[in-house]
Amino acid sequence: MKFQPDRLDGVNAVSRLETGRIWVLLQPFEHGVVVPWQGAVSDWPARQAEDIQADHLQALVALQPELVILGTGARQRFLSASVLRPLIEARIGYELMDTAAACRTYNVLVNEGRRAVGAFIL
Repeated sequence: MKFQPDRLDGVNAVSRLETGRIWVLLQPFEHGVVVPWQGAVSDWPARQAEDIQADHLQALVALQPELVILGTGARQRFLSASVLRPLIEARIGYELMDTAAACRTYNVLVNEGRRAVGAFIL
């Protein structure tokens, strides 16, 4: 017996991840994306983890999430505290993981009704 729906209506979900392509719902993207729990998917300017800047994360703060899930590509990468400062100062939880794990985690969170934003590098 299921206790919750497979997908909540009106919530963005990552439906597939392939080499060089991510699918949000039924729409493919061939570049990194920011996927808020609701609303429009947008371009993520970082093409690799080393490109992520504090101002990129400040743009995510403006979405007012409770959590940010950062997919750093094929391998998990870590960011310095100075880059993460906008999230820390706004008291927004965050996790960094490889993009495949980040997509799975993001989907679980939004299907639980959490206000999560995923920022995924391919």
